[in-house]
Amino acid sequence: MAHELVCWKCGASLAALTLPLRRLEECPRCRAELHVCRMCREYDTSVATRCREPTAEEVREKERANFCDFFQPRPNAYTAPDTAGTDRARAALADLFGKR
Repeated sequence: MAHELVCWKCGASLAALTLPLRRLEECPRCRAELHVCRMCREYDTSVATRCREPTAEEVREKERANFCDFFQPRPNAYTAPDTAGTDRARAALADLFGKR
């Protein structure tokens, strides 16, 4: 089963957009630029340059549109924020100040 293409920033469906994505294409919901490293199949935070393509020029701003010729949109680019730590900290503060 193919995964649906979604925005790397907000998770909105990009099914209505035509591929290949234009360099200045934006998410229809949050207006985030889409031809960005964070949206690419080669993006990998475990690699020093965050790109698995060894011949690609390094792009410093991973969330800004770029001219990389190796760009291929990644269907699972969106990662929901982990709010568990924030929730625990707020609960601890509420306990500390008797607001619970």
